Amino acid sequence: MSFLNLKPLASVSAFRRPRTLEDKINAESELGRTIFGPIPAGHQREFFEHRKNLWIWHESWSELGNDYRVTLRYEVRPNGVFKMYNSSPYVKVEGKELDNFRAATKKYLELIKTNLYAA
Repeated sequence: MSFLNLKPLASVSAFRRPRTLEDKINAESELGRTIFGPIPAGHQREFFEHRKNLWIWHESWSELGNDYRVTLRYEVRPNGVFKMYNSSPYVKVEGKELDNFRAATKKYLELIKTNLYAA
């Protein structure tokens, strides 16, 4: 998938097993944000599994004096994957977006397993 940044992380040894829920989210998000390639200057990006079957992708930035925030919540349900954009109603994810979501979550799980939870 071309949208994924599949290069190895430069400093994986900097990651340690998180002890609290806040540490877990921050550590996993630090790894998750690397999946989608370089983060533009002035942007903040987060990508993590908030809890089982609930994924968060958030990006915020300022441009020409305006602040922008985009938050996507992905819920994995027995009948499919659904997303909520900012506070809009949930819609079913299909096609290429579903393929991209699956690839991103797979890469995320590989990254955290290797860099945070390896034995």
